[in-house]
Amino acid sequence: MSLLGKDLVGLAGLSREQITTILDVAEPLREVSERAIKKVPTLRGMTVVNLFFEASTRTRISFEFAEKRMSADTVNVAASGSSVSKGETLVDTARNLEAMRIDMVVIRHASSGAARFLAERIESNVINAGDGTHEHPTQGLLDLLTLRQRFGTLEGKRICICGDVLHSRVARSNIWGLKSLGADVAVCGPRSLLPNAIGEMGVQVFSRIEQAIEWADALNVLRLQLERMQAGYIPSLREYNRVFGVTRARLERAPRDILILHPGPMNRGVEIDSDVADGPHSVILDQVTNGVAVRMAVLYLLAGQKASLADVAKGGAA
Repeated sequence: MSLLGKDLVGLAGLSREQITTILDVAEPLREVSERAIKKVPTLRGMTVVNLFFEASTRTRISFEFAEKRMSADTVNVAASGSSVSKGETLVDTARNLEAMRIDMVVIRHASSGAARFLAERIESNVINAGDGTHEHPTQGLLDLLTLRQRFGTLEGKRICICGDVLHSRVARSNIWGLKSLGADVAVCGPRSLLPNAIGEMGVQVFSRIEQAIEWADALNVLRLQLERMQAGYIPSLREYNRVFGVTRARLERAPRDILILHPGPMNRGVEIDSDVADGPHSVILDQVTNGVAVRMAVLYLLAGQKASLADVAKGGAA
């Protein structure tokens, strides 16, 4: 059994040591993506199935890059065109794939809890690539890695998660991970887009974006998930930007430099303005780069690899 256990379905329940180990493993693996031949033989012979039952671009591609750079064999399955579209259950799909002797499953699903449901029913390692409004653990880990690279430590740093917290799986993974590493965490958004029990997670709540900017060392700005909204949560996009948008004018009034993160895809001109997303405070593209390294680290650790990371980084071309 690996240090992480059999599966990674969320950051809730992971210890500070486990999270730190993933980040420590990811650091040297970033170097693999800088090489002319971006591949090490670490997972050669292993088969990973990517079950993406919900639309995704960067997460799916990031996992594929991570798997291929570790030399795993990969298979991609989407709901459309698979037996799921003919009525087959999630478990039957996974068990049939498992009968073909796979090793790991990466799953994205619209239902909260789908990753754990699957993990409890198949023997292969399961990695949650986002389930409903529950968790998105690898996104949380890449956010932690990006912040740690900039700050050195998260102990005592003040991080505010801004926007549509209600529908965000990223927010939950961020809160669990940041608190485990000693950060002070807050959320900011319209009351209609904050969960009723958000205070029970041990976070401060700001109702004005100006308060969040004055308080924070970093803002993690969330996408307004219009596709999940069944009712009028906000008056209009223009009004949301006017009251809660992260703009350059607002950042210029901040008492200190603030890092700006966003898990993407962005609604430019809604939750974040372009001159902020592309400006000097932004680490959004660093997040994307770190995503591949973090996913390589998770694959590596779940596979039970125990060789030193120096050996992995020296693995060279497959």
